[in-house]
Amino acid sequence: MSEPDPTQRFSDRAENYARYRPGYPPAVLDCLRDEFGLTRETVVADVGSGTGILTEMFLQRGHTVYAVEPNEAMRAAAERALGHYLRFVSVAGRAEATGLPDGSVGLVAAGQAFHWFDGPAARVEFGRILEPGGWVALVWNARLHEGDPFMAAYEGTLGAFGLGYHAVTHRSHRGEMDALFTRGYQERVFEHSRPLDWDALWGGFLSASYAPLPGDPRYEPLRQALRDAFEAHRQAGQVRFRYLTNLYVGQL
Repeated sequence: MSEPDPTQRFSDRAENYARYRPGYPPAVLDCLRDEFGLTRETVVADVGSGTGILTEMFLQRGHTVYAVEPNEAMRAAAERALGHYLRFVSVAGRAEATGLPDGSVGLVAAGQAFHWFDGPAARVEFGRILEPGGWVALVWNARLHEGDPFMAAYEGTLGAFGLGYHAVTHRSHRGEMDALFTRGYQERVFEHSRPLDWDALWGGFLSASYAPLPGDPRYEPLRQALRDAFEAHRQAGQVRFRYLTNLYVGQL
């Protein structure tokens, strides 16, 4: 039996993804500007752009952004949210075949998406669409659970239900990054957090590709376990969800 197309894994999660997924700290774009020469004139390809979380950050700073996304539901959500930006261009494409012209962008970015790419094919495609001297930037939010009772409880709950979420995070893809950045890459780390009520916590969880959906026997028990963790640690109806944002930047 063939594996399901990974680009379709989020078709039934697009609404929760758009509403509840976290953004990235502004320091990420500050770093690209201050250390890697990103200017307002830099054209960006946000590859695997999803519902446009990272895309909008670049748009807000005046960049032209090609939002390249293969999933129709995710792409449509981005078009609804970002269509009013004059420099927003929605593209039905994928990392291995973006459809963009040769040498058309100064930065290829991927937020929370690189682990879905075919690394060798993406490297060839990124090299084709980048202008000489262009950069690739990979961004991930990782949960920061050490030293925080609620975050430790959240992490422990997911682990107890055997969701296999480590298999679809950057923690298992250092080899692919080494193959992409054969000249090496630089890493920067930023810490940030956001307050969440129960609906936002649960909605954010359901946006993950590994989260069971209604009808799965794990759905209700897991929902109750996460609710118990929320109730045990909430203050004024909210918990604080903490992240480390990892930025990897290099040239091909």
